[in-house]
Amino acid sequence: MAEDVFFPQNSRVNSTPATPDPERARLRRELRQRRRELPAAQRIAAADGLAAQLLALPWLTEGGYVAGYWASDGEIGLHVFQLKLPAGCIYCLPLLHGEELRFAPWRSGDPLVSNRFGIPEPDLEPSSALPPEAMSLVVMPLVGFDAHGQRLGMGGGWYDRSFAFRRHVAAPPWLVGVGFDQQRLDAPLQAEDWDVAPDAICTPSATHLKNPA
Repeated sequence: MAEDVFFPQNSRVNSTPATPDPERARLRRELRQRRRELPAAQRIAAADGLAAQLLALPWLTEGGYVAGYWASDGEIGLHVFQLKLPAGCIYCLPLLHGEELRFAPWRSGDPLVSNRFGIPEPDLEPSSALPPEAMSLVVMPLVGFDAHGQRLGMGGGWYDRSFAFRRHVAAPPWLVGVGFDQQRLDAPLQAEDWDVAPDAICTPSATHLKNPA
């Protein structure tokens, strides 16, 4: 498993954003278009490569709840990863619950409904789904990331709100951002006070650990 070591996250956090919101919006548009334009053959190969990186993570045990996502808008697929999970792991998809996420076990063929953003989620009452704290490993989509391990999401803050407790307590759940290699940025992203830093970012070619042992 290839590894790139991140610089310490706290060396870049301050109260004055270095990247204005309009610039982040531009970056999101550019990066989302970049991943949409990837050819099908490259996407298939990327899903295989990403699965290999995720399955080699030291935090993936033989059991527990593993949260993924339903790939949309050109996001990298997790279907290979789901199929190759250890038998004792229970794969979950997120559901919107108020302004946070909850998670429900899901297997291919189980019923889905579209949430208010048009993204499929398990057909289950969100209040009966599992809280974020119940997850062992959480695989989070991203729009972009930098060499320091800062994740740029869609801007809605769903994962930051749902896993805000991870700013103060140790894992689990372990948080892993995933994307294509083409989503890596050369310029650093400014961390905001509300950002929850992932423990690692995986791409099809490498695993970038925030705090390597």
